[in-house]
Amino acid sequence: MSPLILEVENLKKYFEVSLGTVRAIDDISFGVEEGETFGLVGESGSGKSTTGHVIVGIYKPTSGKILYKGEDISVPLKKRPIRLKKEIQMVFQDPRSSLNPMQTVRDIVELPMRIHMKHMSSRDREAKVKRILEEVGLPPEDFMNRFPRELGGGESQLVAIARALASEPSFIVLDEPTSALDVSIQAKIISVLLKLQREYNLSYLFITHDLSLVRNVSRRVAIMYLGKIYELAPTERFFVNPLHPYTKMLLSSVPVLTEDEERLKPKEIRSTGEIPSPMNPPSGCRFRTRCPLAYERCSEVEPKFAEVEDGHYVACHLYNSQS
Repeated sequence: MSPLILEVENLKKYFEVSLGTVRAIDDISFGVEEGETFGLVGESGSGKSTTGHVIVGIYKPTSGKILYKGEDISVPLKKRPIRLKKEIQMVFQDPRSSLNPMQTVRDIVELPMRIHMKHMSSRDREAKVKRILEEVGLPPEDFMNRFPRELGGGESQLVAIARALASEPSFIVLDEPTSALDVSIQAKIISVLLKLQREYNLSYLFITHDLSLVRNVSRRVAIMYLGKIYELAPTERFFVNPLHPYTKMLLSSVPVLTEDEERLKPKEIRSTGEIPSPMNPPSGCRFRTRCPLAYERCSEVEPKFAEVEDGHYVACHLYNSQS
């Protein structure tokens, strides 16, 4: 086991709205090892993207701690030391909305250097921009002077990755980095990310709704539902021996290509209702209103998130008699 580069401890993020309180993240804990890709999976509204935003400092936590290399960074981005802003970066789901339409690709990738590496000369910055573009598969002679409107979706995301790489980070939050892209372009993005990880020992928090994708890139996987993590396990064990009914429901709907994969799929579990509101989550287990295996205790007591096998955690009364 490698040292932890990031630790999330009892993290909560609530949003006050006119009708009440949205519990976007409600007491989650996990760690990411150095050089690891940690997959955070959930449906829309699960809180997975908000988790990424809190980690990079876009939102301040309501409570709980975020430790980076042992240092508490549970503060908004503007209050973090420059060196931490440099080391923790994010690639957003929609690159077009995160790229300045008035800047060229060179300007976009160069900006982090101007902020974090003020000692660099213009010539050195230009050389570094060219090198980074080459590393992400964008020939600099073709892309340096383009504007975002002249880029395809995959090219825009590669520019966003190049920008994140420019500050020489150690940890990158990837928020649905291949969402809405063609399969062939998805494969290129993933290939680039894995190559960069090998070369620079990068750690990734890979946020996605796509279990097929996370299976191929993550060392460990966690499942979020209505602001809580309900299962966390090494990737192979997660897919071979899922425990939580919600995990089984998600996995049973994933398309497979081989007979071996079909045999490993959990027996289909159908949910019995709609996803509740994060403003008014169910008592006890939040999945109980959709779970066909729910019984009386599930509505009365919130299940503890406990280790049931080595490195395999689940929050479910079916597996944890102490909860």
